[in-house]
Amino acid sequence: MFDIKSLFSKKKDQLDVSPAVTAKLKENGAAPKKENKFGVGLQAFASFNLKDLFSGKKQFVGLDIGSSSLKLVEILGNKGSYSMNRFLTVPLGKGIIVDGAVVDIDALAEELSRLFKNSGCQKKSIVTSLSGHSVIIKKATFPTMDAHDLQETIHDEASKYLPFDNMDDVNFDFQVLGRSASNPNQNEVIIVAAKKEIIEGYAESLELLKLSLAIMDVDSFALETMYQENYEYEEKDVVVIANIGASITSLNVLRNAASIFTRDFTLGGNMITEAIQSQYGVSFEEAEKIKLQGPEGDEYAKGEFFRNTLLSFADPLCAEIERSIDYFRSTYSDEDIKMILLAGGGASIPGIVNDLSQRLSVPVEIINPFKKISYNRKTMDDDHIKEIAPIVAVAVGLALRKLGDK
Repeated sequence: MFDIKSLFSKKKDQLDVSPAVTAKLKENGAAPKKENKFGVGLQAFASFNLKDLFSGKKQFVGLDIGSSSLKLVEILGNKGSYSMNRFLTVPLGKGIIVDGAVVDIDALAEELSRLFKNSGCQKKSIVTSLSGHSVIIKKATFPTMDAHDLQETIHDEASKYLPFDNMDDVNFDFQVLGRSASNPNQNEVIIVAAKKEIIEGYAESLELLKLSLAIMDVDSFALETMYQENYEYEEKDVVVIANIGASITSLNVLRNAASIFTRDFTLGGNMITEAIQSQYGVSFEEAEKIKLQGPEGDEYAKGEFFRNTLLSFADPLCAEIERSIDYFRSTYSDEDIKMILLAGGGASIPGIVNDLSQRLSVPVEIINPFKKISYNRKTMDDDHIKEIAPIVAVAVGLALRKLGDK
């Protein structure tokens, strides 16, 4: 099992690796070991208050930067008594983020400026995340060796495991899961990697606003953090979190609230919106409204749309989720899935919960990041919280992060 919470180096050109293994790793500088964590945060361009750093109490702003929207979450309090004090989302224009990479740094900075101004948030230290094909998560087996030798082996033989020609352009980290079930002389290892230029694109956009990138996480593992804080679970419980974004869907399978399997594919809510746009001859924005509220007309027409038309548009997405779950079941034949939780904007598509539950013969629910986290009732009510729950889940997980958290 593993618990990846932060990945990359403190400086642009420096790799800090401190996986949850017995030795501290040193290559171009090393960070203090963080037990049960997969690496240190990408703390690029950040300056820290030493008291906050060593106390572990410094709280950050969670910033979910998606391909179609920005979401900001500020959480106050301590474990067991967290409260969401602030939430705001703003749309993000097409072409600013493409395939998880920042294409237009200035445009992203402009939208971030608007987000922070409208939210009233004064905090400057940010936790954000990578998703989809901008980050590579790879499971591999290696002969038993110490951590330093394993790091060097991965670096020197990267082409066997990672789709990068030059590892000098890449930040990576890893964690040993344990002995291979098929070969006791081999260890199963999870490797996580991303190109430095992708990370720097986010960091530079924040720096333009005098914000500092404290930790770079991964969407799937931010949802894992959120799950651990909100849900009860037992050691053998297997739960799938499916995050249906605008252009990418990510699956993270958890056992005992720690990831054992991940998969991403490039289908999301935009595919359904575009199908509605084509069918009805409306703008993208109007199609988004129809997707969630139905077409204009009487209740029977809306009912027929949600029962038949919408789910037919969503079929490729649901079928790919089904194939991914089937693959997991064939690979981990001893694991019994207890529940599937849906996150992201696509989780709100009418009928998708029942459709997936019938396909997979597993209970399916919309994720709730507020089962144990309260919220500011002066600015938010229960109906609003229920509406935003699936889309704010990643940002809540990011806002829960702390330097040196366990």
